[in-house]
Amino acid sequence: MRRRHFIKENATMLATSPLLSVALKNKKIKKIKPLRLEEGDTIGFITPGSFIDDESLEMAVGQVEGLGFKVVLSKNIRAKKGFIAGTDQQRIDDLHWAFSDKNIKAVWCARGGYGCGRLLPLINFRIIKNNPKIFIGFSDVTTLVNAIYQKTGLITFHGPVGASDFTDFTKKYLMAVLVEGAQRLEIKLPERHDEVVDPLVFYPKKIKGELAGGNLSILAAMAGTEHAVDFKNKIAFIEDIGEKPYRIDRMLTQLRQACRLGQACGIALGDFSGCDSIDENSLTLKETLTDRLQFKGMPVGYRFPFGHTSDHCTLPIGINAELDVENKIIKLMENAVV
Repeated sequence: MRRRHFIKENATMLATSPLLSVALKNKKIKKIKPLRLEEGDTIGFITPGSFIDDESLEMAVGQVEGLGFKVVLSKNIRAKKGFIAGTDQQRIDDLHWAFSDKNIKAVWCARGGYGCGRLLPLINFRIIKNNPKIFIGFSDVTTLVNAIYQKTGLITFHGPVGASDFTDFTKKYLMAVLVEGAQRLEIKLPERHDEVVDPLVFYPKKIKGELAGGNLSILAAMAGTEHAVDFKNKIAFIEDIGEKPYRIDRMLTQLRQACRLGQACGIALGDFSGCDSIDENSLTLKETLTDRLQFKGMPVGYRFPFGHTSDHCTLPIGINAELDVENKIIKLMENAVV
């Protein structure tokens, strides 16, 4: 009896362990697609991570209003507590407000920074699931776009924050995804990439899968938690900025060991600007990526336009896509909004 009780008790402990959370959450997610945006719709601005100064906030409001939308600011958007935008309670209150308010058609992060991961234990995912709407951001917001999709099935958007540089390229794909609801949308490289010789392509073939990913530092920080991203059979898109090769190595190793990165069907990499090294005692960025990402038969491509780059496409988390690493094209195989 004691042995049976011990086995049962330990099986329960293992089943709920964060270390096995990735392996056990492979169940099919029922997707919810938010309503598309229309001209004149109201956008709710929040800062779930770092503080935004008045100048950046004014610029962000102007850019989004310039797309034809109205902007309302969350109550605590100007709050500040050290390196984050107010207390955790203030920021979670703003998140819940933005999803609960029926007049708000999309929840847009005014900036990224740091702090979103602190909110995960406080989020009432039922509020979000019962009030599905567009949620968009990148960088530290990688935490929220992935966690919200996992917990609710709501398609979220890895795209520009309000204070991003809204280039013509950025606006083109933003509107195509969120307003036009384009199907079979081909996201191609901006012109600035045309003369760049890509230093890294493995197994140049087309593959299909569900999009998942974001900022490497944040994805690694989520590993081992209940919100960790499981990359098995997914198209992983990964980017970062200003990280040394040894740190890139460490974080990719974490994703290999904790998030089944080696079982993805393909990987699209961003610019990784400022991540190379001239130290003779260091591997180069190319050597690091080659060492950590050369999985047998898995297509991998470098310098796709998302994340910390001026020309920034919008990628829907959870939508089926096709990755063509040879021609540097991500094709969305279905609409992300209805």
